Amino acid sequence: MKARRVAILAVVVLGCLAATSSLVVDSAPFTVNPERFDPYKQCKFRVKWDGRYISGISSVSGLVRRTEVVLYREGSDPSSEHRSPGLTNYDPIILKRGRTHDTAFEEWANKVWNFGSGPGAESSLDDYRKDIIIELYNEAGQLVMAWKVYRCWPSKYTAVSSLNADFCTPAQETITLQHEGWERDYEVREPVQPSYTEPGG
Repeated sequence: MKARRVAILAVVVLGCLAATSSLVVDSAPFTVNPERFDPYKQCKFRVKWDGRYISGISSVSGLVRRTEVVLYREGSDPSSEHRSPGLTNYDPIILKRGRTHDTAFEEWANKVWNFGSGPGAESSLDDYRKDIIIELYNEAGQLVMAWKVYRCWPSKYTAVSSLNADFCTPAQETITLQHEGWERDYEVREPVQPSYTEPGG
C-alpha cells in the first residue's frame, strides 16, 4: 500500500514538473533573446508619414480597438442572452509635440479645412487622408515593432497649448487623427540584442 502511494505521488510530481516546464517554454516572452524578460519601454518611438519621420513627437495615445457586443436570445432560451461580435471601432490617435517651426501637423490639418481659401478650395480632397507608421524601439535603439495605421485624417488640431506665465514648460502642438484601422507589421521581427564590452581589453 505504501509503495503504491509513493508511486502515485511520483507520477503526480513528474506531471507537475512536465506541465511547469511546458508552461515556461510556451510562454517565453522573447524568442530571439530568451535571456530577456523585461517588457519594452514606451519611451522610444517614431512616427512616419509621407515617407519621412516627423520630428519632435513626445506622446502617442494608445492603439485601441473595440468590438461591439450584439445581444440576442431565442424564445425557447432560458432567462439569459447569447453574445456575438458586432461592429469594430478604432479610437482616434492623438499625437503631441513641442511647438516648433516644423509645419507637418499644420500642413496636414489645413488639408482637411483651410481657413480663408474660398468656396471649392477649402479641402484638399485628393490627399487629406494618409497612412502612417508608428515604430517602437528598444533601449539600444533597435526597431522591435511597428504598426501601420490606415486612411488617417485630422479631426482636431491644436496649434498651441494654453499659455501660462506661472509655468515654464514647453508649449505643445497636438493633432487628433481619425482612421479606419491598424495592424502590426509582421515583417518587423525581434532583433538580436547587441552585446559589447567598454573599454575593450
